[in-house]
Amino acid sequence: MAQHQARKRFGQHFLTDGAVIDQIVQAIAPQPGDAMVEIGPGLAAMTQPLVERLGRMHVIELDRDLAHRLREHAQLDVTQADVLKVDFTELAVTMQTGQLRVVGNLPYNISTPILFHLLEHVAVVKDQHFMLQKEVVERMVAVPSTAHYGRLSVMLQWRYDMEMVLLVGPQAFDPPPRVDSAMVRMLPHTNGAAVDAKLLSELVQVAFSQRRKLLRHTLGRWLTERGFSGDFDVQRRAEEVPVQQYLALAQTLSEQA
Repeated sequence: MAQHQARKRFGQHFLTDGAVIDQIVQAIAPQPGDAMVEIGPGLAAMTQPLVERLGRMHVIELDRDLAHRLREHAQLDVTQADVLKVDFTELAVTMQTGQLRVVGNLPYNISTPILFHLLEHVAVVKDQHFMLQKEVVERMVAVPSTAHYGRLSVMLQWRYDMEMVLLVGPQAFDPPPRVDSAMVRMLPHTNGAAVDAKLLSELVQVAFSQRRKLLRHTLGRWLTERGFSGDFDVQRRAEEVPVQQYLALAQTLSEQA
């Protein structure tokens, strides 16, 4: 079979280090019968040890050539598509399961849009394990009053418990990326706060739009324009506000609307 050349436009960096793949599979801990979906299986380096333990799995691959190869594997169900257009809620129905286990070595150029897309389908997700740029994982798991804490931290911590489970150097990939990578585990909260996602997203975006300034310059003005009559301390920076306080503010705004 002809060798596949990694395509830059798809952000392809194939995982090739066997020891790292073993660690990842161990962290995911696949069980026979789990309804697992892999995003961007590529050359199936991670797919093969997973499917051996699962018996069968579903993969989503954008690259037509790779999707064609993957279809030759008897234990794989292949969707050749842009993952941002895949309806995971519908996929859970098709796979006859209420809960999907989602995994993948995500293309770093669109990893954040993929995370936000999956956020819309969190109700059908049991867990997520992703290989991402280390800096993105640091932002995902960041705590308030740190440099990495921002919009991504708030939006994802609203719905998931997350932890960095593995650090991976560039040499584990072909071609090697120019950055360090990390694996993150994402477990949806069983009872996430009922918040209007669009409102929360706008609120947090405004708050972090000028992160070095006090919130009265950004969020304070935005709240005034919306006729907010509640109590919220805008004499601090966006990074000093815990996730729960952003959620409570969004809930109050919804009630006042």
